[in-house]
This record gives sequence, C-alpha cells and structure tokens, in this order.
Amino acid sequence: MGKVRVSNIKVYANHGCLKEETIIGSDYQVNVEVSADLRQASQSDNLSETVDYVHINHIVKEEMAIPSKLLEHVAQRILHRIFAEISIAKKVEVAVSKINPPIGGDVKEVTIILKSKRSGF
Repeated sequence: MGKVRVSNIKVYANHGCLKEETIIGSDYQVNVEVSADLRQASQSDNLSETVDYVHINHIVKEEMAIPSKLLEHVAQRILHRIFAEISIAKKVEVAVSKINPPIGGDVKEVTIILKSKRSGF
C-alpha cells in the first residue's frame, strides 16, 4: 500500500450559507490523500497504473466550482468522484479549508475533513 498526497490546492469558490458568500466567494485550500496499491506502478513506471495527481487536481477544481452551502457536501462529492474515477483508490481523505471565514473573529481558516474507504476494503 502507498499514498499519493496532493497538498494545498488553492481555489477561489462560492460556498457558504450566507448569500454574500455565494456572490462574493472566498479562498479555499484543499488537501487530498489517496491510499492505493502502488507496487505495480513502482515497477512498470506507467502512469496508468498509479493515482494520477493531475486527475485529482482536476476533480477538486471541478467540484469546488459547484457552489454548496456546506464544505462537507463539497468534500463528499470529491470523495465520490475519486472512488468513481480512480479504480485503484482504496482509502481517501479530503480536507477542505475556508480561508478567513466570515465568523466574526480573527480566524485564519476552518477545515472539514472527510475520510472514506472503498467498500470491501
């Protein structure tokens, strides 16, 4: 088993429960970690046998572009897409952070983290 980690994907998106958040938008940071059997890729040097981090970045950017009220909803969509599109993914962790959230205080970021594993694993 191995891991592919894509860290600090920066995205500007329009998520939130407040109307202003969906109009103005804000900065987000996404981290994704995918566990998979990487032995074959380590021997073959073949991109099709590993977790393609370009594909992960693409999934994150597409899902972050769809406005949602809750970060949990966005993270769940990212998890679902990774399992649907990357067949060797066994476990996935997605962390979505809203930078400078509008919560009436000096807060750098809020983060939600969702983890899931492929059924049968």
